[in-house]
Amino acid sequence: MEEVSKRVQKVQREVQRHLAEIIRGKGMAMFEGALVTVSEVRMSPDLSYAKVFISTFPSEKRARVMEILEEKSKSIRGDLGHIVAKQLRIVPELSFFEDTTLDYAQHIDDVLKKDS
Repeated sequence: MEEVSKRVQKVQREVQRHLAEIIRGKGMAMFEGALVTVSEVRMSPDLSYAKVFISTFPSEKRARVMEILEEKSKSIRGDLGHIVAKQLRIVPELSFFEDTTLDYAQHIDDVLKKDS
């Protein structure tokens, strides 16, 4: 895996923090009662593209949350642009992806309990 520059790492953390605030500000009502967390952001080296990994609880609502995020991605990008306009030359394109790490951890936990 290629080395990610310090600048890209710093921007990833900032974008993750800002997106988490934006999504939290929209509230659970927008996501039909689901708790939505920005678990990770991966930026392209030129900072023009961001993969945003989303964790959803309860996981049954994940598909609907992803639909809502896709529908609202332009609005969310606009909100992000207002925040980072002074720091970034361009506001990155946002693509949302499911973060299934918690599901995997739960699966491992279930397997270990079954074998005990």
